[in-house]
Amino acid sequence: MSAIEFGLASPRPFLCPPPDSPFEDAFGESERLAQRYRSLSELSRSIAAMSLEEISHNLVALLRPIFCADLANIVLFGQAESEAAWRSLGAAQLAQLRASVDESTIWSTYEQQKPLWVADWQTEEQPEIRKEAESAVGAHRSFCRLPLITPQGCLGVLSLATVRPHHYSEEEMRLLSVASDQIALGLSNSLLHAELQKFKDEFGAHDVYEEPTQSSEPLFENIVGRSPALQRVLREVEVVAPTDSGVLIQGETGTGKELIAQAIHNRSARRDRPFIKVNCAAIPSGLLESELFGHEKGAFTGAIMRKPGRFELADKGTLFLDEVGDIPLDLQAKLLRVLQEHEFERLGSTRTQQVDVRVIAATHRDLKKMVEEGSFRSDLYYRLHVFPLTVPTLRERREDIPLIVRHFVDKYAKRMNRRIETIPARTMEILADYAWPGNVRELQNFVERAVILSPGSSLRAPLEELKQETSQGVQTNLSTLEEMEREHVLRALKDSNWVTGGPKGAAVRLGMKRTTLAYRIRKLGIPVRPQ
Repeated sequence: MSAIEFGLASPRPFLCPPPDSPFEDAFGESERLAQRYRSLSELSRSIAAMSLEEISHNLVALLRPIFCADLANIVLFGQAESEAAWRSLGAAQLAQLRASVDESTIWSTYEQQKPLWVADWQTEEQPEIRKEAESAVGAHRSFCRLPLITPQGCLGVLSLATVRPHHYSEEEMRLLSVASDQIALGLSNSLLHAELQKFKDEFGAHDVYEEPTQSSEPLFENIVGRSPALQRVLREVEVVAPTDSGVLIQGETGTGKELIAQAIHNRSARRDRPFIKVNCAAIPSGLLESELFGHEKGAFTGAIMRKPGRFELADKGTLFLDEVGDIPLDLQAKLLRVLQEHEFERLGSTRTQQVDVRVIAATHRDLKKMVEEGSFRSDLYYRLHVFPLTVPTLRERREDIPLIVRHFVDKYAKRMNRRIETIPARTMEILADYAWPGNVRELQNFVERAVILSPGSSLRAPLEELKQETSQGVQTNLSTLEEMEREHVLRALKDSNWVTGGPKGAAVRLGMKRTTLAYRIRKLGIPVRPQ
């Protein structure tokens, strides 16, 4: 058996500049060293997103910003009896060894789990190293071998080499040791994913929903999703949050308007100050003024002591007025005054209070229509409508439903001390296709009920509830259902430029085979697009 030495690969530049790293301040050395640590941070994210094949092809390119290596190779040793003794990654060109792999420094590095640093093999005193390097046809002068260690054991050995002699500094040794640890972790995850996929293929686990690869970007609080519609709103949040302007959040009930308001506050200069919430629809109209502005003792029957209002409590912070469209018309003038002048009086008091409050309002009502009907003041509407945000419904971001379902399953399973590992593919398909008129709040409550009904490791959702609601909505007009199906197919055809097959064709968008789509087109009487 011959051992594989090094594979040569051409370097590729990073698609985006690596982010700033706290290592800069820690070492405070040259810009070149700081760049290496930034590249080290990028390495971990790149390895985590790559398959074994991609790691193999990009190994030198990933490592070159950290260490100027000319050649790079990874040898993985089999962990099970059914696996090959070893295999090589990154070997585009192979240099053969005369001895077997278990007599090489690759094996000794793997067995002892200690790195090997050779500045110049031609001056190396150890004869076995000189013999091994000479047998590699002199492709390099300096090389190092680092064990790829994980919590489960050593996976293999990372080898780097340069064509010229190179004395490894202490800083380079530290950098490459950290890099090998990150590569080991990435390889471990890739091998585990491949093993799980093999298990699914062997045991028919195709009925289990496969979790999507999670994004490494931080989430906005508890806002889950990566759809374009949601990302657009989050970008607008990033834009308006640092300012002190008012924001009007619009959207259907249950879309998460309060989470958006919390995200704006947390990214503003007021994040260390209070975030006060008040639901204007949940408080009786006769008590809402007292809740917002406070009252003095004896201001009305039952006012036995002085009470500060929500505006006072939110001073220097943020006040979130949920369902602002439910504020009575006679109270809107006082609200307009505090928004413009930043002053008000408590009920039963003649003393003017000064406050510094950022107001974020939210509503599911059409305020512009209410203005036309005379139930909402136009001047208050324009004062609130400084920076409008519209939160998309769950129907407008169906691709986020699997992520949201998994999020709530984990949340409630942990709360109920249960372990739900799998979600049936059919269950996820039905959840993704359902209209969810109550949006995320309805989905959240449904998932909680499903977790309660799931005694085992697989989610058992009461799908008959969704089917019943759907059938009740269409049973009185079957012709409308056919029209809706025809419109849905037409929309998919137009969005795919009338291409039915292929990865971007209408069949993929509709989740059906191309032949099935062709049958539906003929049955629904959809004409072929003119050439």
